[in-house]
Formats: sequence, C-alpha cells, structure tokens
Amino acid sequence: MSDPVLDIRNLSVSYRTEQGLLRALRHVDLQVQPGRIVGIVGESGCGKSTLISAIIRLLAPNAEITGGSILWKGADLLSLDAKAMRALRGNEISMVFQDPMTSLNPVLTIGRQMTDVQHRDTRSMAEKRTRAIRMLERVDIPNPKEQLQRYPHQLSGGMRQRVAIAMALMTEPGLLIADEPTTALDATLEIQIIHRLQRLQRDFGCSILFISHHLGVIAELCEEVVVMYAGEVVEYGPMQDVFSNPLHPYTKKLLECDPARISEVSRHLPVISGHLPDLVDLPAGCVFCDRCDRAIDRCHTERPFAGKGPHRAACHLVNS
Repeated sequence: MSDPVLDIRNLSVSYRTEQGLLRALRHVDLQVQPGRIVGIVGESGCGKSTLISAIIRLLAPNAEITGGSILWKGADLLSLDAKAMRALRGNEISMVFQDPMTSLNPVLTIGRQMTDVQHRDTRSMAEKRTRAIRMLERVDIPNPKEQLQRYPHQLSGGMRQRVAIAMALMTEPGLLIADEPTTALDATLEIQIIHRLQRLQRDFGCSILFISHHLGVIAELCEEVVVMYAGEVVEYGPMQDVFSNPLHPYTKKLLECDPARISEVSRHLPVISGHLPDLVDLPAGCVFCDRCDRAIDRCHTERPFAGKGPHRAACHLVNS
C-alpha cells in the first residue's frame, strides 16, 4: 500500500473554557490513502468539526493543539507558518461546507467568486472565466455561462452546492474535505450530489474526507469509515466490514438507530440511552462505558486502545 496523503497521528485538541479545559479531541489516528474516499461518522459533539478545523488550521482562538501531528504528503502541517498554510489551503486541500448559502459571498456573482478562487493562477481573466464555465458543466449546472452572472440567492440549494463543489475542485486539489455537504438538501438532491462526487473523484483522482452523521450517505459514498465518539476514534475499517460486522458497542448501537434498519412498524425510534460524557471532566476509562450495556469493570478504570489490522476498534471486549 502506498503512503497516505493525509496521516494524522495521536492528535489532541482542547478548548479553554470558563469551566476548564475541554478536551475535544484525544489521541486521534486517521489515514487517507491516495484516491480513496474516507467517511467520518458520529453523533453531534463527537469532534468531527474540530478535526477538520485542525487539518486546515482554522481553529477557534480558544483552541489549542496539545499533541500529535498532521502529516500532508509527509510534511507536518502543524509546523508550517501562516503564509505556507495559506498557500496550501484551497490549493492542495480544498473544502466544501455544509451550507453553501453561508460559504458563498451573497454580494458577489458566481462568476466573480469562481475567478477569484483562481487568484494564484497566471492565466488571463478570459481564460479563468472559460475554465469556470467548464467546471460548472462538469457538475451539471445548466446554462453555465449565464449562471456566472447570477448571485447565490438566485440559485436553488442543490445548484449552490454544486457551485461550491466546482469552486473547491478548481485548483485540482489532492484532498477534498466535505463537511456534511448534503445535510441541507432533500433526499433526491442528496443522491445527485453523492453520485457527482463519486464521478468527480474518479475524474480528478483526488482523495475525499467526507464528514456526515447520515449513515446511508456514508455507506453509499465511502470506501473506508472512521467512527468517532466524544472526541475519540472508536472504530476504523473498510465500509463493508464496519457496516456488516461492527466491532465497537457504540458502532452497533449507532447502526441500530438507523431508520432504514427498522423492520417492524413502531411509534418509537430507537435511541442510545444516556448522555455524552463531560469533556471537561472525562471518565478514567472508556468514554462510552456509562452508555454501554456490555461494560466490564476494566472499562470503568482503563482507557481502551485500538488493535492492529485494517478493521479495528478501541474496545476491551474486542482486544482482550
């Protein structure tokens, strides 16, 4: 197997709060291989957004990376100065955000924004506009030349998201980070965006890090899955293995909560009982043990670590 383009090792991130140090990420390991689509899944508060903010070095002012490394093609992003990160961000690593209405500038035309994205390119303005039109064609925007004159509010949600994807791919990045890009769309548009991402990934050969809480989207799009809970990676493996044979109790319960897996008519949806742990005052052992019906004494006193192999989980029951 070739070296990963993105290799996150033992990453920990904390936030300074009035209540104390909130440990949002702890000892996170994650790899993205060239040309692969890796999904990150987990409920709200699991650390997905903090992780991608750390990758592109756009963390909140009260955040602090307390340990680990983020290697991009062998170079540690955490050691780069601000100028070097600006040169890499949007060029080698691009991002598609959840809501294109807030990520696109409402007072600038689509054409202006798509040419501005190419500010590092030495081509003429006419060539940049032609390139923008071609990119809009690739994401199936109808009448792309006319759309360059429009403002974001004049486009539908699905078209805005396609424009955002086109802008992110303008520089032909090595890694595309997609932060829940289908959440604000209806089911039909969601499927369309997934299929376009798959096709574009094959065309450009880039890697994709796809963040979502939607299990169906992860299963449809991704080749590998990272399951996060309360700031930790609890399970990692090929999509088919994780979804058909989950190892960690949290992954199993998460899959049981998927409405698509409910076989009998019921007035009540399945839920995971209990609450997320306090990230300021973390338990001594497994962060999931208070919600786990399979917990043993060791789970309450000793933090579990993931084993070896392509499919692994941070669970004492798996690695004992």
